[in-house]
Amino acid sequence: MSTIRRYFAREIYKATAFAMVAFLALFAFFDMVNELDELGTGAYRLRHALAFVLLSVPGHVYELFPVAVLIGTLAALSTLAANSEYTVMRVSGLAPLDAARMLARVGSAFVILTVIVGEFAAPAAERAAKQLRLERLGSTVSSGLRTGVWLRSDARFVNVREVLPDSSLRGVRIFEFDGGMRLLSLSEAARGDYAGENQWRLQDVTRTEFQGERAVVSKAAELEWRSVLTPDILGALLVRPEKMSAWNLYQYIRLLSENRQRTDRQEIALWQKVIYPFATLVMMALALPFAYVQARAGSVGLKLFAGIVLGVLFHFLNHLGTTLGVLQTWTPFVSAAAPSALFLLTALAMMWWVERR
Repeated sequence: MSTIRRYFAREIYKATAFAMVAFLALFAFFDMVNELDELGTGAYRLRHALAFVLLSVPGHVYELFPVAVLIGTLAALSTLAANSEYTVMRVSGLAPLDAARMLARVGSAFVILTVIVGEFAAPAAERAAKQLRLERLGSTVSSGLRTGVWLRSDARFVNVREVLPDSSLRGVRIFEFDGGMRLLSLSEAARGDYAGENQWRLQDVTRTEFQGERAVVSKAAELEWRSVLTPDILGALLVRPEKMSAWNLYQYIRLLSENRQRTDRQEIALWQKVIYPFATLVMMALALPFAYVQARAGSVGLKLFAGIVLGVLFHFLNHLGTTLGVLQTWTPFVSAAAPSALFLLTALAMMWWVERR
């Protein structure tokens, strides 16, 4: 049995690696196309775009792992079935339950690798990619300070205490300097809302202008502020919960809870971090019934197409579960586990169907 397991492992690992490389090449191409519009902006050049695309690869690896494992396992098992090798194994005493155990042992390497990429490689690469992009486009950010998010835009330094989910700002401070980095003015606003076309509408503004030895203070209920900063840029400054490591998510949830803020999305993302690595095992279980379908019932290509459809559907439902969980205030564990549970039940139902035949 150990010989069969090693054979299974070799074929599945090779097919999964090939599927992953193909997906990464496709996603890297799309990422590069998206970055072409930014070339020439600020100090952003082709080499920086290439570096950004490469740094985005670990995040894609993490997201695509279950899909690649499904397609790789499906390709390996379908090829074995088409060559009648799997039939010989069954005749030799390989029961469906034994095959499932074998796949689980083979898939344990995928679980460990998914955890490593999701906890260490992907978050670090995501932060580096965003920092590189923002610095070369002319904006820098430091969001790890107690005073909030800091940004630089031209000769202004902007401190935002809190960025709300609707991209509005709370606790805005704008420090304006001259060419010699002498402070010209300080504007403080209680709130800022994006008005479109790089215009922000600041509310409850206190402006202090430094004129030599004097400081002139003025107040305004509302003030228009034009800046290169947009909600899209601000959104990029904040690490998405899905991109954070489980430990950082846990710490972030504690911080939000202490400030009596909602943590639904963060808790769902945390449970997804716990469950997602085991989705690779679910995908392997979903591929197992296809090995029991005879070659005359469908070619390997047709099975691979079915695997791609199922993989894309899982990827879609995984993101949909997060959105619905937040909107419908579902239990975080249920929202995170629902897609994997649904596909596991589908795998069991398919296995029961092929056994009945």
